[in-house]
Amino acid sequence: MQQGDWTTDMAIRAAWMSFVGGATQGEIATRLGISTAKVHRLIAHAQKTGLVRFQIAGRPSDCLEIEATLAGEYGLASCLIAPDIGGQDPDIEIRAIAEVAGPHLANLLANPAVSQLGVGMGRTLKAAIDLMPRIQRPDLGIVSISGSLTRKLSANPFDVVQQLAERTGGEGYYLPVPYLAEDAAERDMFLGQRSVQALLERARASDLFVIGIGSVEDDGHLIRRDLISREEQRDLIATGAVCDLMGRFIGRDGRLVAAKLGEKAVGLPFEAVRGARVVALAGGSGKLEATRAALRAGLITDLIVDESLGRALASAEGTRQARSA
Repeated sequence: MQQGDWTTDMAIRAAWMSFVGGATQGEIATRLGISTAKVHRLIAHAQKTGLVRFQIAGRPSDCLEIEATLAGEYGLASCLIAPDIGGQDPDIEIRAIAEVAGPHLANLLANPAVSQLGVGMGRTLKAAIDLMPRIQRPDLGIVSISGSLTRKLSANPFDVVQQLAERTGGEGYYLPVPYLAEDAAERDMFLGQRSVQALLERARASDLFVIGIGSVEDDGHLIRRDLISREEQRDLIATGAVCDLMGRFIGRDGRLVAAKLGEKAVGLPFEAVRGARVVALAGGSGKLEATRAALRAGLITDLIVDESLGRALASAEGTRQARSA
């Protein structure tokens, strides 16, 4: 057995003895014939590498109040707020959302009434699926609702179709075109392909949609993954765009803006999923404008965000209501 395999195997065994069996580190050391310090390192390794995961039942009352406020304001079927776990690092906020969203998505997809899932992409969504428990749904279809490639025709690292297929045992369907075409003519060429039309029709018929909410700022996936140029970003901002929703760009009022880039999206327009169940994930207070715009578009039925963003959304809505009273 290689050293890496031995360490992993021993870490799993030590974790079982500690967290399930309730043994002390000294007792584990004796049973395994190793030092107490080694046991400590093995358990730390198990936690760091995700071999041990904790699930906390319930959420703080503050989070429940924010959920009720946002659900009432936007007519949401459900709203889940991931509690603050310390710090303003976006990665920490995304981790908190993933801890809440992962099990929730598993529960949704375990429902046999969901035979096909239409899925978007994004960093928060990818993190949530990383923490989603495995379920057995070999009958589940998982379909991209947006182009799965970059403009260079390379794989988009935030596409989650394969990841979901592995978690569920279902069958994944990529949309083998760029998220955004170079121009309207190229978009029409892609959309004119019979295979693309068939996949879009399949996506349109999904029982459930899970999407991310993107911003047009520097920390959004459009810039981070070179999906748009700086010139295109400036054009988006000049037209009042604050949100990327399924490859379409909307302003603070939740309506499409007159941006040139909006003509280049290859995928389902968000109007195509209006009336279906649409679960949206977003993380970090930097997504305030984008998330509020997406909610105002009236498409989202279920929202999962972190406490910082949820509190900012609730506060912003309270301020808006006070001014209009």
